[in-house]
Amino acid sequence: MTVTHDLASIDHDAHARRALGELSLLVAKSKRVVVVTGAGISCSSGIPDFRSSDGLYSLVKQRYPDVVMKGRDLFDACLFRDPASTSLFYSFIAELKIAVDKAEPGPTHRFVKTLHSKNKLLRSYTQNIDGFEAREGLLCSSSQDARSTGKSKNKLKVKDVKNVQLHGDIHRVRCTVCSADYPCSPDFLDVLREGDAPDCPECLTRSADRVARSARSIRVGTLRPAIVLYDEPHPYGDEIGAMCTGDLARKPDLLIIMGTSLKVHGIKKLVKDFAKAVHAHPAAASPKNKTGGGKVIFVNKTAPGSEWAGIIDVHVEGETDAWVDKVIRDWKKSRPADWEIQKTLDSTEDSFAVTKRVAGKAGKSKTNKSDAENIPPIAFPKPSQAAPSSPSKRRSNAEDGGSPRKKRMQVEVELPAVERGLLFGTSNAARVS
Repeated sequence: MTVTHDLASIDHDAHARRALGELSLLVAKSKRVVVVTGAGISCSSGIPDFRSSDGLYSLVKQRYPDVVMKGRDLFDACLFRDPASTSLFYSFIAELKIAVDKAEPGPTHRFVKTLHSKNKLLRSYTQNIDGFEAREGLLCSSSQDARSTGKSKNKLKVKDVKNVQLHGDIHRVRCTVCSADYPCSPDFLDVLREGDAPDCPECLTRSADRVARSARSIRVGTLRPAIVLYDEPHPYGDEIGAMCTGDLARKPDLLIIMGTSLKVHGIKKLVKDFAKAVHAHPAAASPKNKTGGGKVIFVNKTAPGSEWAGIIDVHVEGETDAWVDKVIRDWKKSRPADWEIQKTLDSTEDSFAVTKRVAGKAGKSKTNKSDAENIPPIAFPKPSQAAPSSPSKRRSNAEDGGSPRKKRMQVEVELPAVERGLLFGTSNAARVS
């Protein structure tokens, strides 16, 4: 059963205040957090969501009243069947990108980055196309830095990606023929604003090379916004599936869902899979551990549907920005050690930096010199200028009896017999005679 707590009632409701405080402690104690976000977390940045009264669907109808189509149809793959809807889609996405470029990330985006900096974020999955997580420093799946080099250049670095963009990125464009993608430059954006599609530079180059070799020219594709529409496969679907499988195997202990209505089939399945893994975490079955993980938290202004009963444990009713601000405040108050910053020594002539030495892989003798400790050389005493004499010269210049052994023999010979401890000395011999 899902328990609902109104974020606005904490000032006069002691029960809600205590329950929300326990949720904050739950976040602070968790170690492997999965975050799922939707358009609601970007509303405070000035980017509208989809389904609200002032969302993108309503905005489409207001801006294009003569077009006989629903707002949702503008984000469906079937729009490319009609040139009019395609042109409308290009111009609308261009205007949306201009609005995104002027906006700034909000507190919820910074909260996700905080989880990452505190080594608590397993991974973030977002339905948003604004790319605000990348501005906060998270490596996103649509980023050029997230792609492998060499033969597998179209593959993602699964272990390095921290924010999976389930619906693509509005800041990039992709060719409809060769699938080459590029940053959405101002030149491309100007063409899209007019409702047209720019030609693909890769296709143009290949076609020109063929013509130069007196070969037949090839078809030149056009660039479209690199966002994933409804009923359209994701270009990195296999890699995203591998990320989900790997994250499920790593046993997440907390699932936070923020700013999404959970209406899309794909996100519903993803949330249910992660919720099952979180509830299977040992912390969820421990009666002593009340705030140690194994919970599913849903933060949104609207309540989840009845199908989520038994899947979502807690619904926080309110704005996501307000909730994350409270979590950070409670976290700093309850666990101040998590926020202590280690001071470093200032750089001086006598100080030196020590870097961590990373052990190499077994079986490889090649060492990496870049990770060696930066230790100053040891100063040895300088040798004397005069060269030492050779052993032959030492023997020739040595005095007789100069060696320790000869000195001992000489002393023994000069001592009287009595002093040497002999049984029959001179005096004893005289008595006998």
